[in-house]
Amino acid sequence: MRKHSSTYVVLLLSTFVISQLTGHTASAAAVSSVQPKSAVAAATVTAPSNLGSVSLGANIKATLEDVNIWSQPGGNILTYTINYSNGSSKSASLLYYFSRVMTSGGSVIPGNPLSADATKKKVGSNESLRVTYYVNVGQVNSLKGIKIPMYVWDSKTKGYLKQVGTFNIPANYSPTAVNGKNVSTTMNDIPVIAKSESLELYKYSGKVYAKVGISLTNKGSKVLSDPGYAAYLVSAGGSSYELALDRSQLSYKIQPQEKKTIYYLTEIPSYMKTENMKLQFTQKDEALKLEIAKSSYKLPAATTPNLVVGKGVIKKITINNNTVETQLNNATVYAENNKGFWTFQLRVKNTGKSAVTLPSYELAVKSSTGTTFPINSKGLSGLTIKPLEEKIIPLTAQVPLEVEQNSLQLQMIEAVSAPDNSETGTTGEGAATGSTGGTNVATSNTAKLTVPVAYFTISYTLRPEIQKGMEYRATNEYGTFTYSLVSLQRFPWKDDDIVVARLNITNTQSVALSLPELKGAVQVDNEDMTSSTELFMDKETSTIGPGKNAEIYVFAKIPYTQEFDKLKLNLYSMVKEEKSSFLSVTTNSMMNAVASIETGGSYVISGKGKNAKVQENKTIIYEGLNSNLVYTELLLSSEEKRQSKMARLQAYYKTGDGQLFEATANQPDTSATPGGKQLITFWAKVPKAVNASDVSLFLGPGITGNKLTEPGQESTGFINMASLSLNPVITPPEKNLTRVAIYPYTMSVLSSEGRSLQGSDSINIVMNYNLLRDSSYDMGTFTHKLVLKMTDPYGLSQERSLNIGTDILEGTNNSYTASFSNNMYKNLSGGTYRITLYDEFQGERIELASQAYNIKIDRAVVTEK
Repeated sequence: MRKHSSTYVVLLLSTFVISQLTGHTASAAAVSSVQPKSAVAAATVTAPSNLGSVSLGANIKATLEDVNIWSQPGGNILTYTINYSNGSSKSASLLYYFSRVMTSGGSVIPGNPLSADATKKKVGSNESLRVTYYVNVGQVNSLKGIKIPMYVWDSKTKGYLKQVGTFNIPANYSPTAVNGKNVSTTMNDIPVIAKSESLELYKYSGKVYAKVGISLTNKGSKVLSDPGYAAYLVSAGGSSYELALDRSQLSYKIQPQEKKTIYYLTEIPSYMKTENMKLQFTQKDEALKLEIAKSSYKLPAATTPNLVVGKGVIKKITINNNTVETQLNNATVYAENNKGFWTFQLRVKNTGKSAVTLPSYELAVKSSTGTTFPINSKGLSGLTIKPLEEKIIPLTAQVPLEVEQNSLQLQMIEAVSAPDNSETGTTGEGAATGSTGGTNVATSNTAKLTVPVAYFTISYTLRPEIQKGMEYRATNEYGTFTYSLVSLQRFPWKDDDIVVARLNITNTQSVALSLPELKGAVQVDNEDMTSSTELFMDKETSTIGPGKNAEIYVFAKIPYTQEFDKLKLNLYSMVKEEKSSFLSVTTNSMMNAVASIETGGSYVISGKGKNAKVQENKTIIYEGLNSNLVYTELLLSSEEKRQSKMARLQAYYKTGDGQLFEATANQPDTSATPGGKQLITFWAKVPKAVNASDVSLFLGPGITGNKLTEPGQESTGFINMASLSLNPVITPPEKNLTRVAIYPYTMSVLSSEGRSLQGSDSINIVMNYNLLRDSSYDMGTFTHKLVLKMTDPYGLSQERSLNIGTDILEGTNNSYTASFSNNMYKNLSGGTYRITLYDEFQGERIELASQAYNIKIDRAVVTEK
């Protein structure tokens, strides 16, 4: 019997539980009520955490902690939280305790636990347990008159439910926390102290945006992450606007005992009254497909911050609770093609204790009439800055000159993705009762919130035209340095000219200055020469130590006939396929004269692994019938301490009347030994009318890419040109062949004999010689020819071209044999012949020496018959 009775009780209890879950409505019963202490308080609107307690049995107590209501399309959802406290020595099953909601209209609706609390079935001994329930109250939108009766299972009571008390919601009750008051709440089951901090209004592009700030202090022992609540800005009349979390705080985390201020944004109508607004959090119950109200906070009076930032003034902004300094510096402008070309820098410094990532910003130059000119802000948006790190963001803009240039502002707008806003109707009692009021009515969605952050006043400063030799200071994203224009030169180059700007950069910081991979752009007057611009900088100087300096050469090719007054130079690097300016200068300085080196002086080559001195060995003129050939030999002396390939030299001959002739070079491909010498030759053909005795050699090291050209490589330009005064010499021929110089060879004819057979038409000559080479230096391919001319006793001449290495050989006691024929020789009875040696180069020749020798006539041997 007892067993049967127990089974019946369990089954009946299950029936009541099922009726609770199915939302069964029961009629109100006569109950005794327990009035919470807070209900006796004055009429000030408060949000007490304890709305009274009801005894459910021996040492079992239920405390009502908060009540909320939130509008839903399918009926408004009221939620309430009951804290069950068990002071007994045994656990208590929640299957024996029930709550319902009684509306002011008399409807009684069973409360059902939210999905997150549905598994809570019992309260352990000497423990407490919080359970949040919900009911659908239909069109009821106010907490006024709401009661929550409590029941316990009692088999002796009719209907098996015994009412043990009722929670009466005070008429002055509001779940909204008082403005500025710390409120203890929970988020993700972590205790939190929350407080409303601010309500700011921003007007931009004809719209009004509200920014709400709430501080959260994590009082738990675990990290508090974004709980994923939906947030709404609710007006006093009950209209609500969904808020978007500030992009800089997406997925925020708050460490235990840490306090952070979290900001939300939304767009509101311009006519909206902003007095007595509140911040309302809600949470989705995905299983139940419901949105339930969480905590809410009354906001302080709305303020409209002054976002205009004075010239050079620091604007502090808060990103993820880190203070970030922003400052507009170094704004300059120059006019060109009816536009003002602006450059300025935005300094950004993280003064906080943790790294921050900047949100998406839209930048534009704003005129006094409100017209805006967009600026590329890729270098700013999404930038991560470490604690105490400072970044310099270079910016450029083009503003038509018809716009007033001395009253511009840099407009900084934060772009925030917005939620789908919804607006509810207004009821007069919404604020007083704590309800949201009205019915949700969808409004137009805003794909993006564009909230102004700052309006920086742009200082009107004309870009200075720098002068040679003057030092200027600059700061950019890479550091602070000084720079000067060392020289500005114009050189000949094939059919064009090269304009070369030589810049000196000095690191004025106490840390190294790391230079990016720089490129150059040159503009002469208003003509862009970027396509022909090249830059040279020793790769070893890409990092400049404190107090050290580096030199950069930027050169561009222009037509040799073009004249110009102004030169603009821009050094830049490529960042994410965008040009990032490193340094921009403008100058109208006159060209530097080419440095002159007196006859016999040395030209110095400087460069890592290329240091050397160059001196003239000799310059001679090969006189031809239609033109003359100027030929120069230079001796290059390496000043390196190890074997190294020397720089390939480029050169032009310049005559006294200013004519220029490109010189062809012949330079060794081999590396120079430490202290070793190399023979380099240059030559050019000039018209006969040119006074070739009055020439100088314009020379300098070639450039290929970002390094000095090495022999065997093709140069695209050259730098550091100097004018080497030459000393053309005319060396009279030697009167004998004892010592004949054809640099770097010396030939000594020891003897020569000519023989001819009587009656023969040939003379055979044998020449015995020594041919020695000066091995104290290297040289390129030997392109000279030694021409031997034999003049016979009749005064007639015949020639032979002698190639060194094949026809004649290096060494001592060598011999050369040649045969010359002429019918006149049949009658030759003796005499002398003369050997004349010539240096032939590029078809022109110079007589070196000559000497006469005897001819012996051999008689024919007669054979007796």
